[in-house]
Amino acid sequence: MSSREKILANIKANKPAAVAVPVIPAFEGDGSLTRFKTVLEGIGGRAIEVATLPDCQAVINTYYADLKNVSSALVRASIPINADTPKAILEQTDLAVIQGEIGVAENGAIWVPEANMLNRALPFITQHLVLVLAKKNVVANMHEAYKRLGSPGSYGAFIAGPSKTADIEQALVIGAHGARSMMVILYGE
Repeated sequence: MSSREKILANIKANKPAAVAVPVIPAFEGDGSLTRFKTVLEGIGGRAIEVATLPDCQAVINTYYADLKNVSSALVRASIPINADTPKAILEQTDLAVIQGEIGVAENGAIWVPEANMLNRALPFITQHLVLVLAKKNVVANMHEAYKRLGSPGSYGAFIAGPSKTADIEQALVIGAHGARSMMVILYGE
């Protein structure tokens, strides 16, 4: 018997008995819109409420009137973006306005599937990011979000607040490696 076979035989002989996976109860948190907005603002984001999806254009006109290079499928865009858009064009984007699918009140994150991103890099390369989310799609925690998510498809991301990093000296830098600001426009009832 070779050394390899001896090692594998010892491992097999000393394998512990299988145990059932423990049942972990889901956290029953506050899934309110107020909680979502408070957490989002606490991580550097901003929340604006509107009545309907078409009202998003007025918000963009009010808060981002000075930005010229806008990419979106939801509001007026000046830079058309798709999955094949080269990096040189993507990095010119001042503002990306993208549809989010699920908001999580416990951490202020929003699920954005690849199909909504226009290009995988867009939410991370833009200077400013606006995610649009139906109020009815805010859930209390990540457990609920994943239950609602089902099969996520090929790619997607939970995005929470603008890009930020901090070093050991506790110096927080916003927009270090992604969007410098993030707004969430909440619409509907």
